Amino acid sequence: MRQYLDYLQDILDNGTRHEDRTGTGTIRVFGRQLRFDLSEGFPLLTTKRVWMRGVTEELLWFLRGETNIQSLVQAGVSIWTDWPLQRYRDETGEDVSREAFENRIAADDDFADEWGDLGPVYGKQWRDFEGPGRRVDQISRLVDNLRERPHSRRHVVSAWHPAQTEDMALPPCHYAFQCFVDDGRLSLMWQQRSVDSFLGLPFNIASYALLTHMLAQQADLTPHELIFHGGDCHIYQNHVDQVNEQLTRTPHDRPTLRLRERASIFDHTADDVAIEDYEHHPALKAPIAV
Repeated sequence: MRQYLDYLQDILDNGTRHEDRTGTGTIRVFGRQLRFDLSEGFPLLTTKRVWMRGVTEELLWFLRGETNIQSLVQAGVSIWTDWPLQRYRDETGEDVSREAFENRIAADDDFADEWGDLGPVYGKQWRDFEGPGRRVDQISRLVDNLRERPHSRRHVVSAWHPAQTEDMALPPCHYAFQCFVDDGRLSLMWQQRSVDSFLGLPFNIASYALLTHMLAQQADLTPHELIFHGGDCHIYQNHVDQVNEQLTRTPHDRPTLRLRERASIFDHTADDVAIEDYEHHPALKAPIAV
């Protein structure tokens, strides 16, 4: 994962400082690419600990087509809590704690229906994309096409619905991905308009790597290459110390993914995913910008 560290150094060396929507401020560059050969191991960052259980639960949440955080919170995953929590505080004036908010989301279905929904975010677009006169389950269509027409140039899934972005708690950062099959090997490339390079990107890399393995399993293919295309690639200014600490660390060898076989990609549970031989440096915590 040396290329990821080089990418961070590139932003520090060549980026410019800007104010941003969150008020935090960023150092940013535009247009970068990273490539990972999945035959060399699973691309889970080793210069800090990445919480693979959280990565897995979020991906399964996308694949279920869900847009409410209740099932994530019930699984102990809080990565999407800040947006509905902020909306709750703004609209009610109640300075409720994150813990109290999540406890109520987890236990109270009516409260979760009112305050836990994020609008038509990733899961909605992946599984129920609305067009004129029809709706499309893009993931089911992708799996079918990988099996039946593997060399098609139309293996594309979009999370960007221009008519619905304003109804989302956060418009999709990783807004589309495309699959490519050659000689029985499956590659996946995803496009990302906005890249929180310290907190978000390691999650995104692991998530799309896991998705590539899941898709390959469904279509009897071998996972090959994972490719990231980033637009506004940035480091938040309150993450710089953590980035500099990470840049002093030497990467370990990549771990190995073990993925239990399932008849359908939608049948997977978090217990189907196991990471073996994951040697990593200590975690580095940083605040999320909302």
